[in-house]
Amino acid sequence: MRLRRIRFTNFKTNRVSPAFPMYEHRTHLLLTRAQFALRVAWHVSLALILVAMALGIGIFGYHFIGGLGWIDSLLNASMILGGMGPVDALKSDAAKIFASFYALFSGLAFVAIAGLMIAPFAHRLLHRFHVEVTK
Repeated sequence: MRLRRIRFTNFKTNRVSPAFPMYEHRTHLLLTRAQFALRVAWHVSLALILVAMALGIGIFGYHFIGGLGWIDSLLNASMILGGMGPVDALKSDAAKIFASFYALFSGLAFVAIAGLMIAPFAHRLLHRFHVEVTK
């Protein structure tokens, strides 16, 4: 089965929008299950990219600023990003400042990534209630 690209139109001017929107307008039909699965896969891949970037920032910061080894840097960054807390005690003031800012960044990243993962399901649920059925 081959999926076709949906042509999104502006509901006021009835013109095809030049950019591919993230979500369809309330006047458009609900996506098929295959199209919805592609949307979920797109959101999951974006979330994984964000997690990898956030983890990379933590690993490099703990390694170069904190003076930890690569494995210990991975462990500390993973624990902070997951919300568990640091494992190793940091010696320098620069490392402690980095760890505090990384912890704040990780909290915001966690909320953003969770929102990115929930968004397609919440949009589909709300869109289902607003679809106008025409005969």
